[in-house]
Amino acid sequence: MKNKFKLYLSIAFISMLFAGCKVEQKLQTVKIVLTNDSDLELSDKAISIKRSLLKSSIENSFPIILHNSDTIPAQVNDLDGDGKWDELFFVANFSAKEKKTVELKWSNTDPKFTVKTSVRFGKREAKDLPVQPATEEVLMADQVHKKLGFQKYQTDGPTWENDKVGFRHYLDGRNSKDVFGKKTSGITPENVGINSKGAVEDNYHQMYDWGRDIFPVGNSAGLGGYGLLVGNEINRLGIIASDTLNNIEKTTFKIVSEGPVNSVLSYNYKNWEASGNKYQVQETTSIWPGMYGYKNTVSLKGLKGNEMLVVALSNINNQNPLQVIDAGDYVCFIQHDKLTYERQWILGTAIIIPKDIYKGYIEAPKTGKLTNSYLIKLNVKNNQPISYYPIAGWELSADKNFKDAVYFSNYVTTLAKQLSVKIDVEISK
Repeated sequence: MKNKFKLYLSIAFISMLFAGCKVEQKLQTVKIVLTNDSDLELSDKAISIKRSLLKSSIENSFPIILHNSDTIPAQVNDLDGDGKWDELFFVANFSAKEKKTVELKWSNTDPKFTVKTSVRFGKREAKDLPVQPATEEVLMADQVHKKLGFQKYQTDGPTWENDKVGFRHYLDGRNSKDVFGKKTSGITPENVGINSKGAVEDNYHQMYDWGRDIFPVGNSAGLGGYGLLVGNEINRLGIIASDTLNNIEKTTFKIVSEGPVNSVLSYNYKNWEASGNKYQVQETTSIWPGMYGYKNTVSLKGLKGNEMLVVALSNINNQNPLQVIDAGDYVCFIQHDKLTYERQWILGTAIIIPKDIYKGYIEAPKTGKLTNSYLIKLNVKNNQPISYYPIAGWELSADKNFKDAVYFSNYVTTLAKQLSVKIDVEISK
């Protein structure tokens, strides 16, 4: 028995040694060479590296990216929800023509990077129940605000933000996109939109130290909402506040990722009825630090060939001409005026659209289901994702220069040129 016990100990010891070697192999440093081939200086450039390129099997560790003696905050995202991360995400600054070599290491402890992006979502199942934090939701066609008789969601739906600006999506059936003006870089409080008893309350249309909701939406789709132009008929994705039945059979929402440098939201719309047809829509919203905006990606199924996606730029309170400017791979639609409630503050809004699918724009009617907007027409094909960037620059934000129309226009066009630049990524171990 003693000899057998010694043998077991030896096998266990050897196994531990091999396990230690495995861990050592898993945690080895990976060198990543990032090249900016352009003549542009890039700030807070988003870098996404697919897991397959890294050939990594690490699951429960945290990425540490080192450039010389500096640490670049990073995170991993599980985009398909299978429990394994799919991409390494971080933002980095580049000078013109810069080649930057960084080292990727892994830590078993959370490095606790400064949080610069966030998603807030809360809901209640009855009017007399308090709002509870949530990460996902399923909304059927007859569960909209007007039919329920109460507002189910904190801030009418999810909000997302970075260190510059915040936004919200009306999940209650309207599917509009709204703007939170931020005066500080910190993340806004978790209790925005609820009172001390946990009930839904519109308390964000008054000024706080952090800022407030600044953008009137009405029956527009807000800043970056969308619809479908079928022939000459404009179809809104969803409904307006007075409707009791959604034109979408089932809406599924999920917070895909919430991290220090990237937050991602997902919406799936099943059987959206538009012009007698039924469409399937997948929408993904992503935000990262440094940019006064977010990235929105939309793909559709069920297209017949006579449709165009129309992206909305609400023009409520706008009294100045719309600017349409080519910049890099994009077309920029730019407004600058007292676009806020009661024309109290100056706000610049813009949509940055891919040039290769742009097909002109129309102005929405003053009445109907989708109003008070410029509708930017985009060529859309089945299962072909379309990405665009809604931008908002408020005069009370950290960058006070947004008060100037020329400055805001230059900001948007420069950003479009930066977004056009592709960073070359080379992995070497």
